[in-house]
Amino acid sequence: MSRVCFGKVLMSQGPPDANWWLASDGRWYPPEWAAPPVPPPVSYAPGPGPGPFGVWPTVPYATFAPPATNGLAVASLVLGILWIYWIGSVLALVFGYVAMIQIRERNEGGHGLAVAGIVLGWVGMGIGFLALAIALIAACTGS
Repeated sequence: MSRVCFGKVLMSQGPPDANWWLASDGRWYPPEWAAPPVPPPVSYAPGPGPGPFGVWPTVPYATFAPPATNGLAVASLVLGILWIYWIGSVLALVFGYVAMIQIRERNEGGHGLAVAGIVLGWVGMGIGFLALAIALIAACTGS
């Protein structure tokens, strides 16, 4: 009644044995190919129910406020962005390095802002030195 072709059992009409089962694809399969039995659902005990005055009890939980952002880190970033004719870059570096020390000591937030202000301060210093060098070379050559 059944044939095995490439590891698959091919059936004609009915199961060859009483233990075989009919799958949703319309084919009969041997009992060892059956899925494992599904465990019974887990029942949970009911909760405590509403408390006095019909109010459900609440579970207290801890809330954590994020650390405060260091103000010098914000100032360092702002001055690094604005540049203000080179003096902003100098102040961005000073505020950024002081902010890094304060953030480490006080466990504050704003480390990324301070780093960004320091990087922008050094970029501004580099552009300022480059502009100064070009101005000096142009003054010395007379053009």
